[in-house]
Amino acid sequence: MKRVEIYTTPICGYCAAAKRLLTQKGAAFEEIDVMRDPARRAEMTKRSHGGRTVPQIFIAGAPIGGCDELYALDRAGKLDGLLA
Repeated sequence: MKRVEIYTTPICGYCAAAKRLLTQKGAAFEEIDVMRDPARRAEMTKRSHGGRTVPQIFIAGAPIGGCDELYALDRAGKLDGLLA
């Protein structure tokens, strides 16, 4: 599986939903808590081309967006291919 990174905060329901879907897909992911390490928020915004909300999800280094985009990829049948 490809490397998955997800920028989160512990109080975010959308972050929990995104992590749940990734776990169901069997995808290991690196979680980056931007609440604990605020300097990482600027990194997240830059990498996501302006995305300021969490979660921000990256697969193989490519920004895919947040929770809604992750679920949309799954509904379209494209998420498994991106993760493989």
